[in-house]
Amino acid sequence: MEIRDARVLVAGATGGLGGAIARVLHAEGARLAVSGRDPARLAAVAAQTGAAPLPADLTDPVAPEMLVGAAADALGGLDAVVCAIGVVAFGPVTELDDAVLRTLFTVNALAPMRLTRAALGRLERGGVVVNLSAITADLPTAGMAAYSASKGALTAFDAAAHREARRGGRRVLDVRPPHTETGLAERPIAGSPPRLSRGLEPEEVARAVVRAMREDRDEVDFGPAPGRTRP
Repeated sequence: MEIRDARVLVAGATGGLGGAIARVLHAEGARLAVSGRDPARLAAVAAQTGAAPLPADLTDPVAPEMLVGAAADALGGLDAVVCAIGVVAFGPVTELDDAVLRTLFTVNALAPMRLTRAALGRLERGGVVVNLSAITADLPTAGMAAYSASKGALTAFDAAAHREARRGGRRVLDVRPPHTETGLAERPIAGSPPRLSRGLEPEEVARAVVRAMREDRDEVDFGPAPGRTRP
């Protein structure tokens, strides 16, 4: 797809990775609507990127449909939707409580699934939904079992949804970056992060995402497995 003048909604634009994606898209000439839960941070991203700010809490089951409609109205249609929301939790399975489990699956799986469902009903032909999953979808990690499972659920959904979307000339792009320096690991909803090696810079991942949007790909896997799509 052509990025210049593309009408793109970036959900989670107040986060480290969503904000970086919005800035790269803006630099390449896309027309943006941006969404997030923090009004002050959302206003700052909108000012940086010339975007229409659309506050939303995507944990609300009706919010994804409303957000997609609002973005389409603001931009005069939609060519792409990027979902860069997520939370993380650490700790052994024996210490995982139901509230943490529900939050992980609501934010990391259900909300992107609902947003994808809404977006595929509104995207122009040739459009793309981009979901930010994680490398743990391919490499489930001890001490992050529920987080890994929530991302694995999203990746499986994306693979099947892409096959369906292709019939209508649309794509679902699943992006699985490794640890990235967004600060997310320092804000877990439970547990304490292990010692982590230096992660990728958000701008590096953002450039790979936008490149994959342009190149008609359906996945970006940064992992070591041979034969995988590379950024």
